[in-house]
Amino acid sequence: MNYKFLFALLLIINLNVKAQINESKLDEVVARTMKAFNVPGIAVAIVKDGKVVLSKGYGVTNIITQQKVDGNTLFGIASNSKAFTTAALGMLVDEKKINWDDKVIQYIPEFKMYNDYVTNEFTIRDLLTHRSGLGLGAGDLMIWPDGHNFTPKDIIKNIQYLKPVSGFRAQYDYDNLLYVIAGEVIERISGKSWCAFVETRIMNPLQMNNSAASWNRLKDTTNTIVPHVPTNGKLEIIKRYTNPIFDAAAGIYSSTNDMSKWAIAQLKNGKYGDNDQNQLFSEAVHKEMWSPQTILPNNGMKPYNCNFKSYGLGWQLSDINGHLQVSHTGGLDGIVTQTILFPEIQLGIIVLTNQQSGAAFNAISNTIKDSYLGLKNPDHVDSLYNERKQKEDNADKITEGVTAKVDENQILRKKINAQKFVGLYRDKWFGDVFINYKKGGLRFTSIRSPRLTGDIFLYENNTFVVRWDNQSFHANAFLYFDVEDSGIGVHFKMKAISPLTDFSYDFHDLDFVKVME
Repeated sequence: MNYKFLFALLLIINLNVKAQINESKLDEVVARTMKAFNVPGIAVAIVKDGKVVLSKGYGVTNIITQQKVDGNTLFGIASNSKAFTTAALGMLVDEKKINWDDKVIQYIPEFKMYNDYVTNEFTIRDLLTHRSGLGLGAGDLMIWPDGHNFTPKDIIKNIQYLKPVSGFRAQYDYDNLLYVIAGEVIERISGKSWCAFVETRIMNPLQMNNSAASWNRLKDTTNTIVPHVPTNGKLEIIKRYTNPIFDAAAGIYSSTNDMSKWAIAQLKNGKYGDNDQNQLFSEAVHKEMWSPQTILPNNGMKPYNCNFKSYGLGWQLSDINGHLQVSHTGGLDGIVTQTILFPEIQLGIIVLTNQQSGAAFNAISNTIKDSYLGLKNPDHVDSLYNERKQKEDNADKITEGVTAKVDENQILRKKINAQKFVGLYRDKWFGDVFINYKKGGLRFTSIRSPRLTGDIFLYENNTFVVRWDNQSFHANAFLYFDVEDSGIGVHFKMKAISPLTDFSYDFHDLDFVKVME
């Protein structure tokens, strides 16, 4: 008998056994995470070697009803939906109905970017790889916050008015609008809506039976989380995002039980079913989705060693201490989620939450990946809590300074001729807003996105601050007015006050011109 071989085999088996995280240890980490980051409900799944190791809920779906989270509880997976969009397009590539490098104008003739060259050269691949030349989250105010009346047709029409911040295909800047347009490509080629295609061609074959491509298509909502946001020191339930405009970028509702099936199919290069006899998409398509398309700045992934970062087709690609990590995150107001895959060791990790702290899902997923990769790192809950607190403290200093100055102006009753700023202002892509004078003060009212309504206060000179009526946005903003010699406001731009304001509040991309007194 070859005892050296037997010893080596036993050692490998022993290492694999040790690598699996103990469930009680995971329970303890999740409990500490929920407390540290004030998250009421979390679901976690681990898949390994084609099997579900764990799919489990923690906490509650709703702080009022106190309904328990379990493996079937439905969460909005937000931008983890993007991988379903690229998979759908990959299936059309397999069917030879499209190619990744087909021009978008072949299928959407009215599509138009910021110049003719980019318009004519823009491909389906470009829709998916965040290299358009537009800035981070450019135009997201056409989809965010909910309650607006923009449509996909508006996005296709208005995207031409968004100004580039870099050369075409020159750098990475995360984008949502182009995934909405990718959903339109799927509909025009297949004859099915994005939702219908994803459900019939992906979810149904994988038996993701409780999931739906959109909140509006769920058959049963009795076991579904509600979104929670910390506001003014208190956790509150907010209105759920339900607008279908965002579906191809962030619309799917799913559970850890169902997402485990998706993760396993991904780790098997698209294979599924008994003895993996069925193929969702070809291995060639799967390889393309997991191949680097756009280089990302490599500023590290503390506490791990990271040699490269890039974006594939609907997936972020990086290495963790020499292991390929395929991942994505997702965020809606009051909901953040994460999917992580390690193909070399056939490991998948899914963390779904009903609060918007990304540090929470990282604390859990990092602990799990450490256990399987055999890494020893400082406690992730503590380190991420301290890191987040430092960022929040720095942001608080900025916002508190602005608030103090605004309050001081009110106490001193600094006078301004408010009527000189009143009027109807227009931005080419966002539309009209009114600056009105009501009840002794100025008010900001968006016509197309009416939830963006708030009081306006003097900051200094011709700079003002708008405080939104809905403070759960965490998105108060500066208004910078240009005035004529007479002192009458004729133009203004905006910028979020807090550095932690979500990038989808892209006020800095707006350019308002007065069109009516």
